[in-house]
Amino acid sequence: MGDILSQNEIDNLLKALSTGELDAEQIQTTTQEKKIKSHDFKRASKFAKDHIKTLNIIYDNYARLITNFLTGYLRTLVQVDVVTVEALPYSDFSNSVSNPVILAVIDFAPLSGTIVLEIEPHVAFALVDRILGGKGTSMDKVREFTEIELAIIERIIIQILNLMREPWENVISIRPRLDKIETNAQFAQIVAQNETVALITLSAKVGD
Repeated sequence: MGDILSQNEIDNLLKALSTGELDAEQIQTTTQEKKIKSHDFKRASKFAKDHIKTLNIIYDNYARLITNFLTGYLRTLVQVDVVTVEALPYSDFSNSVSNPVILAVIDFAPLSGTIVLEIEPHVAFALVDRILGGKGTSMDKVREFTEIELAIIERIIIQILNLMREPWENVISIRPRLDKIETNAQFAQIVAQNETVALITLSAKVGD
């Protein structure tokens, strides 16, 4: 904020200039160049860097727990890793989802709101194939899931949701509960399209 001079101060300043008490070169108006950073309000983030860092730690631990659980449950090598943790508009996520897909809508009590757990078709089919006695190979061509396949996937989701409690324990004691499973992204609209959300992407490899 600039300084505001009174009329008396202005008169004294002019007098000092006229008598030579003050050199005009001593009066300089310096303009500081301000760095203007463009801001896209449509992509405004409500997650601080510390939030993203905390989520990274939580889901690194969660990925290890899922790895150990699925390796034993499927009796084959499974590797789950965190790929990215980022904040973005929900529309970026929903627009990237292709149908059919597994979208588990989860109540995240005691926190308000819900979360969505997405399992891509090739991973879901590989899990089902392994449980039914196969090698854990995925399908070349994606198709709709059968009721039996959805029931198998639901059991797996419930198990891995229980694993989520431990990594969150140091932050808050959560009680995640599966609300429903959708195979079409249009029916898993949990927030407004422009709402900023945290997206945690995990990679999963089933079998050799």
